[in-house]
Amino acid sequence: MQRHYLSSDFKITNWDQLKPIFEELKHRTLQSVSDLRQWMKDYSEVEAVISEDGAWRYIKMTCNTQDEKLQNDFNFFVTEIEPHISPYSNELNKKLIDCPFVDELEKDTYFVHVRGVKKSIELYREENIALNTELRQKEQEFGTISAAQSITHNGEEMTIQKASTFFKNNDRSLREKIYHQIQERKGKDEDTLNNLYTELIKLRHQVALNTGFSNYRDYKHEELGRFDYRVQDCYDFQDAIQKHIVPLVKQNEQARKDALNLDSYRPWDKEVDVDGKTPLKPFSTGADLTAKTISCFNEIDPYFADCISTMRDMKRLDLESRIGKAPGGYNYPLMETDVPFIFMNAVGLHRDMVTMVHEGGHAVHAFLAAGLELTEFKSTPSEVAELASMSMELISMEHWDAFFADKEELKRAKKEQLDSVLKGLPWIASIDKFQHWIYTHPQHTIEERYATWLQICKDFGTGVVDYSGLENNLKRSWQSQLHLYEVPFYYIEYGMAQLGAIAMWRNYKQNPKQALENYKKALALGYTKTIPEIYKTAGIKFDFSPDYVKELADFVKAEYEAL
Repeated sequence: MQRHYLSSDFKITNWDQLKPIFEELKHRTLQSVSDLRQWMKDYSEVEAVISEDGAWRYIKMTCNTQDEKLQNDFNFFVTEIEPHISPYSNELNKKLIDCPFVDELEKDTYFVHVRGVKKSIELYREENIALNTELRQKEQEFGTISAAQSITHNGEEMTIQKASTFFKNNDRSLREKIYHQIQERKGKDEDTLNNLYTELIKLRHQVALNTGFSNYRDYKHEELGRFDYRVQDCYDFQDAIQKHIVPLVKQNEQARKDALNLDSYRPWDKEVDVDGKTPLKPFSTGADLTAKTISCFNEIDPYFADCISTMRDMKRLDLESRIGKAPGGYNYPLMETDVPFIFMNAVGLHRDMVTMVHEGGHAVHAFLAAGLELTEFKSTPSEVAELASMSMELISMEHWDAFFADKEELKRAKKEQLDSVLKGLPWIASIDKFQHWIYTHPQHTIEERYATWLQICKDFGTGVVDYSGLENNLKRSWQSQLHLYEVPFYYIEYGMAQLGAIAMWRNYKQNPKQALENYKKALALGYTKTIPEIYKTAGIKFDFSPDYVKELADFVKAEYEAL
């Protein structure tokens, strides 16, 4: 994006530097609809510059959590920049809605944006600024705690992510040993993570009370802009997953147990190959993963390959796991340069390759939406963002020969992916149901928290895995989910998008050219249309009713069995 309002050499160093810009936007006279449009573009440019500055601070901090300066740079932005912006954002939102020319803006283009601005005004409370600042700082503590977790095996210190690769090793005693080492290390942070979560719940509940809600769940559904579905729809989704997906997962797990010929199927047996084959190795290094992803994407659409090539050339990829790096993976949009950043913790496994094509889907989405007029138009809701990434996982599967030259290995990889798709849905439903309970019972005790989680595990579990003697590990297993700490209630979107992605993949198998055209058109809309409209443009339904879930589950099952 070329700057027109701010000077090309403008850099954010402190609030005093930004304040005159916000003052000018606040007091500018708007005498026509063209004045209003120009004002919106100028404000959007400021938002893009600030957003990218904050994004880089976050990216650099997560790439090296042990660098105190990077932590301080991020905290400075959160404590000294963002709190000052918040009241101005509210004033500028009101300026937009109160402008006599707002009704002259094209509804086809601006309706969704204006709807969101009205909701932001409705939810704004000055007393929440300090609370949100405190929350932003506390939420990052999870990454620091998790990044410090490691174990030592054969004299080598390794991250939990790298240690987890041993769960695919054919030596069962080694798998068990590593499992206990990992759980012992995680157990050392159990109380710390419980206390952190309790503090976050308390702060979030107060934000909800300040805004006139009785609980944070109801507040967050409004704050996330869930205009197109209700809380009850989330419960219906959970029920549909329990009814139609869990039985399929149970069937697969029972088949694995039988194939392994085990009397007791334990947590360390869940990932090993049932035929005793060595783990799939789709790539060796981060550079190799990048090159093969570009090759794979090129087979789908050369434009997709160009996106990843551009990111590689601009050093917007940090893919390999290392000590001190925050856990997880993300694609971070950079709203000014319009070239995003992919962060992940690859250790050479199949799931890392899947993460890369997933984040690559997000990246392609960012490129396709780059030409939209306003920064807010590019800020898509998670239900759409995850449709982009999860569809790419399944569509790319048709071209995974870029990673697997051997046909049998390719077949194994596809089966693993489809198995993962099915297994992921009950976990998504579990995390969502857990959060609904957590925030509608904000005064709960740690014991009640554990009891609720264990009941949810039972509801969405298969009963095939034997956790006897390991109950303590199971009851704290929710602590591994970053979203609970950093982005509350951002999780069911994965489930909704997974259903959409299955439908997209089904369309792609039937008519690749048309499906891709629909995919690109839908993503290029950004957030200028409602979620159902974007899904419709993609050629699929925004639907998570029991009948639709069953229809898509049956399709995945048939594809799995065909392999």
